[in-house]
Amino acid sequence: MADLASTAHEGERLQKVLARVGVGSRRTCEALIANGQVTVDGEIAVLGRRVDPDTALIEVDGAPIGVRPGLVYYLLNKPAGVVTTTADPQGRPTVVELVPAEPRVFPVGRLDADTEGLLLLTNDGELTYRLTHPSYGVEKEYVAEVQGAPKRAALRRLREGIELEDGITAPARATLVDDSVVRLTIHEGRNHQVRRMCEAIGHPVMRLVRTRIGPIFDRSLMPGVWRPLAVDEIRALEVAVASNQGAAPEG
Repeated sequence: MADLASTAHEGERLQKVLARVGVGSRRTCEALIANGQVTVDGEIAVLGRRVDPDTALIEVDGAPIGVRPGLVYYLLNKPAGVVTTTADPQGRPTVVELVPAEPRVFPVGRLDADTEGLLLLTNDGELTYRLTHPSYGVEKEYVAEVQGAPKRAALRRLREGIELEDGITAPARATLVDDSVVRLTIHEGRNHQVRRMCEAIGHPVMRLVRTRIGPIFDRSLMPGVWRPLAVDEIRALEVAVASNQGAAPEG
């Protein structure tokens, strides 16, 4: 009995942890718990529950909430010529050199050196896995300036799937923004995928920019500039990976 009593008094109150990371006010978080919308390590939580933020898996409406202290989330607009890695043997600039050195963060996924646009960097390994694994189907939107002017038939091929050397691509959303500019939305993450898809329809990419990662976009963020994600953006990412799980099997 003594062990159970001591365990019950360990950690922080659940509603306080949820409020601190921006889920809502203390009263709102209490209501979520009372309504059975919050689980801790897979079990429905009750008011008064105490948790250890370092170890507990806390979910609201099925979406994991990043509550561990020290987690950071950066959104970077990667310029061309910067490599998506933590170090480069060729001495090229890396994305981690464009964000704070501490705490150490890692890029979520990869953009080619010549590809520009939005990139997430974080030390949240669980969210990184969910954002990069194909079974979660998180969308990435690109704007590609290509050679020539794609016709309707070429766009239809992109929408239906392109046969590449590593298999057919999943259906994409493709629209013509201008004569030689295509907006392409995919949820896979194969190497050089967008470039290979455009090459396959006879319109090689001249310039490629990623403009959206799931629910995250920022048209005002200049190349080479980063900012921390807002709490509601982190929450939106967590909801996206929770709701998309299993929706897009690897192709």
